[in-house]
Amino acid sequence: MNGAVDGRENGASVLEKPLARREERHPARSAGEEGRPELVLERADLAAERRLRDVKAHCGAPDVPLFGDGNEVADLREAHARSMGRGAPAGKNRRQIETVLDALRTPAAWRKRPMIDILNASEIERMRSAGRAAAGTLAFVGSELRPGMATAEIDRLVREDTARRRGRPSQLGYNGFPAAVCTSRNHVVCHGIPIEGERLEVGDIINIDVTTELDGFHGDTSAMFVIGETSEQARALVEVARRCRDAGIAVIRDGARVGDIGAAIQELAKREGVSVVTELGGHGIGRKMHGDPHVSHTGRRGSGPRLKAGMALTVEPMVNLGGAGVRFLDDEWTVVTADGSLSAQWEHTVVVTAAGHEIMTLA
Repeated sequence: MNGAVDGRENGASVLEKPLARREERHPARSAGEEGRPELVLERADLAAERRLRDVKAHCGAPDVPLFGDGNEVADLREAHARSMGRGAPAGKNRRQIETVLDALRTPAAWRKRPMIDILNASEIERMRSAGRAAAGTLAFVGSELRPGMATAEIDRLVREDTARRRGRPSQLGYNGFPAAVCTSRNHVVCHGIPIEGERLEVGDIINIDVTTELDGFHGDTSAMFVIGETSEQARALVEVARRCRDAGIAVIRDGARVGDIGAAIQELAKREGVSVVTELGGHGIGRKMHGDPHVSHTGRRGSGPRLKAGMALTVEPMVNLGGAGVRFLDDEWTVVTADGSLSAQWEHTVVVTAAGHEIMTLA
């Protein structure tokens, strides 16, 4: 689905891409206005060879219409975490993270090569199917968003649509995560847990993160959606986040380095005056939802593991309007900006090819 696609009449504006909050932390919110917003799902344009047409050496954004009205063992990378500071969760997840960090601090651990899977042609085709299923569910859910809608309703829609596509929500039950989707509004960076008491309001920006397991493989994607009219700052942040994702994807090719991805993202974000979250990142993906390598969204060109054809990974930069700092809520899943500023994120699952890369999560 390329370009801007109009949704139903009298609906809201939406844009193109970690789990339940406690209800006492999210009181019911007013609907803001009656009726359905007009929804527009914006996706990056792709050329025939599936390269990103609108990314040229990390330059400006394309001129596009954006707005109208499995239970694997817990691991640092599997939680998207790179490092944890004082804001890390205090319970079981915190202990798991600290155990991994202790191991990573030893020289032997740093010398150990990550175990990165190389997929064959048959496995890549199954990744394609899983990615398309996830992208289809994300597009469907985006078309249903409206002011007053509970985030718990988004979870219900994801479960139903994933089942219709013969898939399974990868996030549901993952290390105890209680929902089938992450719904991260406004200052929530990632892993927002959908609940009945949290409702969409006019002016909200929200990231919806869908991961689908199909035929033993996972497709992971997320997108930002804007509910009705919002501030110019919010609009700009959402678009910069999309461009950061695309800049990271644009450098992926056989022989490149993981650090090239983070460097491209960081350079663009710095020029645009936004910050990139460093404590969380992308990850390898395939038969497992999270695996090697960790994909930092900041970095140095020429550093990190070398990319090889057949590797699958996610590119999912989280950018903040304020500082890069984050903190965890007491539910031990929800990550918010430390300063309360807005945050935005887009995500694709990408496979490295001999010719460059292929995006798996296109509807």
